[in-house]
Amino acid sequence: MAMTFAKKEDGVFALDVTGYVCPHPQIYTKKALEKLSPGNVLEVAFDNPSSAESIAAMCDANGNEVIDRLKEGGKFFFKIKKA
Repeated sequence: MAMTFAKKEDGVFALDVTGYVCPHPQIYTKKALEKLSPGNVLEVAFDNPSSAESIAAMCDANGNEVIDRLKEGGKFFFKIKKA
């Protein structure tokens, strides 16, 4: 269970916080977004259901946009565009 953050391509980054419980997915997502430039996209993978609400609320509060939400099995995938 290790958090991973990596650049996938220009302007697109991936954060995997699978296996972490609240509030860690939200904290790692916030820290990753702080590293990005406006317009960049962060793809977040996590498996803690309550993190979906907290990450979405944090994005709303900070002006970042969740542009895609997907749930496969017990795993969630969010694409977040940095404001």
